[in-house]
Amino acid sequence: MLEQWQTGVVTKIVDETHNTKRFWIRVTEKDKFDFKPGQFVTLDLPIHEQKNKRWRSYSIASHPNGSNEIELVIVLLEGGAGSTYLFTEVKEGSELTLRGPLGHFVLPETMDRDIFLICTGTGIAPFRSMLHHLRLHGIEHPDIYLISGSRKESDLLYKAEMMQLQQEMPGFQYIPTLSRDPSWSGRKGYVHAVYEELLADKRPAHFYLCGWKAMIDEARQKIQAMGYDRHDVHLELYG
Repeated sequence: MLEQWQTGVVTKIVDETHNTKRFWIRVTEKDKFDFKPGQFVTLDLPIHEQKNKRWRSYSIASHPNGSNEIELVIVLLEGGAGSTYLFTEVKEGSELTLRGPLGHFVLPETMDRDIFLICTGTGIAPFRSMLHHLRLHGIEHPDIYLISGSRKESDLLYKAEMMQLQQEMPGFQYIPTLSRDPSWSGRKGYVHAVYEELLADKRPAHFYLCGWKAMIDEARQKIQAMGYDRHDVHLELYG
């Protein structure tokens, strides 16, 4: 059964980078907002007369914590009606209409092989939720690699937090890689070279892809060319 539309109140907004904001939303009609890490909500924004042209979906960036508040991290798209409305019209205290949780982009029930979380930009949101959930509940897991691609270091979302998680979670490795930052001392280039290098031994793996279509399309092709089955690849498309 499809979730009903509900009212959410924006409790906090933080400017995270030059073009991303973090929004905290309290779902007032529930005491507890239950969801699985990796799921998303759909917002119904007053930007068009047709219903389906008003809907914008965003992965939940926070982890289930027993409260009725969730966090979304949203990038301002040039010419994007939805993100422009959220950035210019929505303030702390604003009400939003939302539906969810939705989606099947969740961790495997049986974590019997290494997991590669591959993202660009705000595509890190569902992975942040998954990682905090695993750590807080002490859930056993295989080796997990978060490969996060951005242009510049200033574009990296949750960088300090992911570095801290890497210290606290045995078997978790955070690998940011930047394509246009000559001063960066870490991995340079695109995300694809990172997982291709790590998986030179072709060991069994799960792949989770989240971000822009161009990255996901290329990753799917490269991963299958490496000999992995398409069923090993799970994806959440942005834009």
